[in-house]
Amino acid sequence: MRAVLIAVTAVVLLVAADAGAGPLDTPGYDKAFSCSACHGAAGNSRTDSMPILAGMSPAYFKKAIDDYASGRRPSPEMEPYSKMVRELGVDAVAAYFAAQRREPPAGKVDRTAATRGRAAAMQCAACHGETGKGDSAKAIPDISGQPVGYLRNQLILFKADRRSPGDEAVTKMKSVLKQIPDDTLADLAAYYSSLGR
Repeated sequence: MRAVLIAVTAVVLLVAADAGAGPLDTPGYDKAFSCSACHGAAGNSRTDSMPILAGMSPAYFKKAIDDYASGRRPSPEMEPYSKMVRELGVDAVAAYFAAQRREPPAGKVDRTAATRGRAAAMQCAACHGETGKGDSAKAIPDISGQPVGYLRNQLILFKADRRSPGDEAVTKMKSVLKQIPDDTLADLAAYYSSLGR
């Protein structure tokens, strides 16, 4: 009888503990919560200019943090936060965002632009794949479903060699982008953003 009472008590305590757990109790949230000010709750950005971190590959997240912290990816806004993430534990923060369910970005996509972008995306598929999912083993990011404004801005920065200057991994991409008109970059952004909606 005593064993049954102990088992019942243990089950009641576990259920009560689960009932009191909320989204802020998710492992890693205590290290990642400051990112939500810009990147949204659970890394689901609600602005057109800020990337979605939810569901991001840990390898790519860690590379981005290292690039920001070292100045290889210049950003006066992100450099101090990336150094903070490294101090708090980049592995825990990367795992937290990787475990979050990605939600479609806010805002609408111009479907005509997305159709034009699909035709222009053949060059991008060599690295990012047919659906923009990237390759986590090579730290090539999943760009599908990212906000249109963010994608467009990043493409323009790459084209102008103001994004990750000197990064050998993106040299080929930059040379391809130099040949693409800015209007087409906007179409590419619309296309890849439309893939995650």
